[in-house]
Amino acid sequence: MQKDVEALEAHKDQSSSSSPTEPGLPGYGDGDGDHGAVDDDTYHIQADRLARRLSARQVQMIAIGGTIGTGLFLGTGKSLATGGPASTLIAYAIVGAIVFVTMLSLGEMAAFVPVAGSFCTFAGRFVDDALGFALTWNYWFNDAVSTASDIIALQLLLQFWTDNFPGWAISLIFLVVVIALNLCPVGVYGEVEYWLSLLKVVTIVIFIIIGIVVNCGGNRDHHYIGGHNWYIGDAPFVGGIGGFASVFVTASFAYGGTESIAITAGETKNPSRTLPRVVRNVFWRIVLFYILSILLIGLDVPYTYPNLSEKNTSTSPFTIVFTQVGAHAAGSFINAVILTSVISAANHALFAGSRLLYTLAVDGYAPKFFGHLNRFHVPWVAVLATSAISGLCFGASYIGAGQLWSWLQNLVGVSNQLSWICIGLASLRFRGAVRAQNLEHLLPFRNWTYPVGPVLAVGLNIVLVLVQGWSCFSPSFSAVDFVSYYIEIPIMLVMFVFWKLVKRTKFVHLHNMDLLTDRYNLQHDYIKPEAAPVAESGEDGGRGSRSGKFRGLVSQDEDDKTWLGRAKRLGMWLFF
Repeated sequence: MQKDVEALEAHKDQSSSSSPTEPGLPGYGDGDGDHGAVDDDTYHIQADRLARRLSARQVQMIAIGGTIGTGLFLGTGKSLATGGPASTLIAYAIVGAIVFVTMLSLGEMAAFVPVAGSFCTFAGRFVDDALGFALTWNYWFNDAVSTASDIIALQLLLQFWTDNFPGWAISLIFLVVVIALNLCPVGVYGEVEYWLSLLKVVTIVIFIIIGIVVNCGGNRDHHYIGGHNWYIGDAPFVGGIGGFASVFVTASFAYGGTESIAITAGETKNPSRTLPRVVRNVFWRIVLFYILSILLIGLDVPYTYPNLSEKNTSTSPFTIVFTQVGAHAAGSFINAVILTSVISAANHALFAGSRLLYTLAVDGYAPKFFGHLNRFHVPWVAVLATSAISGLCFGASYIGAGQLWSWLQNLVGVSNQLSWICIGLASLRFRGAVRAQNLEHLLPFRNWTYPVGPVLAVGLNIVLVLVQGWSCFSPSFSAVDFVSYYIEIPIMLVMFVFWKLVKRTKFVHLHNMDLLTDRYNLQHDYIKPEAAPVAESGEDGGRGSRSGKFRGLVSQDEDDKTWLGRAKRLGMWLFF
């Protein structure tokens, strides 16, 4: 088998004489010549070895659907039971604002340096190599555990129909399906994920309509619900400050995955154009779906609903709302859709995790055999290794699927927050270096909230990480819950210190920061914007061909001014 990583090292050695980490090289703004100019004879592409076959259509839908999964469909049940409707709505809105700023920061960096490692690579390149090492391993574990939690969630959903079918069997069946999809060419993965994601989006739109109908009286009791469920018992704030704080980790779990869309940069066609569009448009759709869905769940489902968040089962609030229409078939339908959504989320988590493990091998953080690619340019060893962590799902038979899923949810939620903190820090360092090296004119996308946005996001995330485990101390201390809330912090610190001591890494200075390797305008498939209008029509999944990238931009602008063009643009914004 071809040793892809060894070949990559040979390329790196070949270009060592003009290492981009040295100040004064072309593209580093040394005060002379054309800032951003690059010597064509120098090899500056390090991570561009995966196949760029994900289209803008697929990437945008993956960004939406890959995030909408167990966190929204099942996690909202736990949030409603422990925090009440008001706490849940406020917490999801706050975390949504944090993620919005984080995505702007990440989009700016990923459009400039579109690599599969994304923010994990950025942390090492823009802050400290030790931080990149700790974050990449942490986020890889995050994605591996996310895959496991999604596989376990299938057992919870199966309980809606029967308790006689063994839970481990349904997990094993779909784990094999997800692994097979991730071993296929990335175009196959993208197309399957596109249609599964589209199904989730359509389902949520239908849910919003049904939720309004149920609240207005179209339910089995034929009575107007209104805001009644916000005033029963301890609602709208259940559990006091502890209940409110505990919702944040669930919300972080639900929003988690939004940032992983940048990991597709290494396999996206023309990422400098596609990723900014994804960042600008997708988050608003996610906020629209999340906030409206959570508001309707809080209005239609009382926090005292049986089995909403128990250790042995977890009925989805989405299923509850559909059954309130009066037909059990409606509940079975939405439960089946949620089941396919969970498979989609597991598929996306395994994809992101395998690409990060591949990045670990390429960057020298993991054994090189994890970087082996098959003939489809898919890191097959990394896919199998990441999926092996999902063997945790078979422990659910002994611990209880609901309890194990709650623990994994806490782990993933905290891991997401730590990743958002690192993205904010990397963004601050990145923009500082871009300004110091006079390369701001090369930014294909700018974070308009800089520097206030990243600073606030980092500060709020740090506060949330420290206080959201309140419930494990009150009313009595729970050692298991304490571990699930806080174990990620010392693990990441130990990994950072370990790599710092072993490799003696140093904090990267602004003028020495590598802003050249894998830059967007050096990619094989990069096309200058002015070349777009003369390109031929068609689509090409490989590299090097410039045909089919842009079509009729002038005539398209004219068509968009008509009412039909506006309607088409609205439909594309919502679904494509």
